[in-house]
Amino acid sequence: MSGLVSLLLAVVLAPLLQGLIKTTKARLQMRLGPPVLQPYADVWKLLRKGSVVPETTSWVFGAAPYVVLGSTAAAASLVPTLWRGASFGDAILFGGLLAVGRFAMALAALDAASNFTHMGASREMAISAVVEPALVAGLFALAVPAGTTDFGALSLARAGDGLLSLGPGSFLALAALLIVAIAETGRVPVDNPDTHLELTMVHEGMLLEYSGRPLGLMALAAQVKQIAVLGLIGALFVPWTLGDAGAPLWLALVGYAAKLAVLGCALAGIETLNAKLRILRVPNLLGTAAALGGLSLVARAALGG
Repeated sequence: MSGLVSLLLAVVLAPLLQGLIKTTKARLQMRLGPPVLQPYADVWKLLRKGSVVPETTSWVFGAAPYVVLGSTAAAASLVPTLWRGASFGDAILFGGLLAVGRFAMALAALDAASNFTHMGASREMAISAVVEPALVAGLFALAVPAGTTDFGALSLARAGDGLLSLGPGSFLALAALLIVAIAETGRVPVDNPDTHLELTMVHEGMLLEYSGRPLGLMALAAQVKQIAVLGLIGALFVPWTLGDAGAPLWLALVGYAAKLAVLGCALAGIETLNAKLRILRVPNLLGTAAALGGLSLVARAALGG
C-alpha cells in the first residue's frame, strides 16, 4: 500500500513540481514564465498526438518509452512519501531501476541512427559513470550507521537519531546527493532541459527523434524521476515530517508537499545563479559529489554524525 501511494503521488504531482520549478526560475529571472499547471497540458497534448518513427529504427525505439517510464515509476514507488518505517525498497534497487531507464533511453538513441542522438547517448553514459558512484556513496553514508539500505528502515532510524542526524557527515551526504539530483534531472549546470542546441544538450539530444505519445511518455518519465530523487532527499534528511501509524494523513501530505516545494525552489535558484558548464568540466563537478559522499562516510565513522 505504501509503495502504491508513493507511485500515485509521484505520477500525479510530478508535472506540478516541474511547473513550480519553471515558474520560480522565471520569477527569479524577472520573466513572466509559463503557468504552474502548464506541464500537465504539455504532457496531455503529446499523449494525444500521433508520432513519426524513423525508418531505420527497430522495436527497441518503440519499446524504450514504456521501459523508461516503467522503471522510473518503479523507482518512485520505493521512496517513502507519507509514512516512515514501512517496507519500501533499498538503495541498490533504486539506483538499479534508474540505471535501467537510462540504458533503455541510450539504446533507443543509438537505434535512431542520428548523429545528435548518438552524441546525447554518449554524453549520458559518460555522466552516468560518475553519477552512479556518487549516488551510491551518498546513500551508503546514511545506510552504514543505520545498518540497513532499506529506505523505510533508514528513514525510521534517522528520525530516531534526533539531532545526531544533523551532524557533519549528514551535511556532506546532503551536498553529494544534491549534486546527484542536478545531474539525474538534467538541470543547469550539468545540462539544460530547456534548450535544443545540438552542441550542448545531453538528455534532450536523445529525444530528438521522438514525437507524439512516445515523447509525452519520455517527458512524464523525466518528471517522475525528478520528483523521485527530490522526494528521496526529503525523506532521508527531513524524516520527521513522515507520519507514523497514528499521525494524521493531511499532516504527512503537507510535509511531503513542503519538502518538494523547498527543494524545487532550490533547484530553480541554482539554475538562475549558475551557467551551464562545459561538457568537459562536468566530470569534475560529479567527481566532487563522489568525493563528498566518501568524506561523509569518513566523517560519520570519525565523528558519529
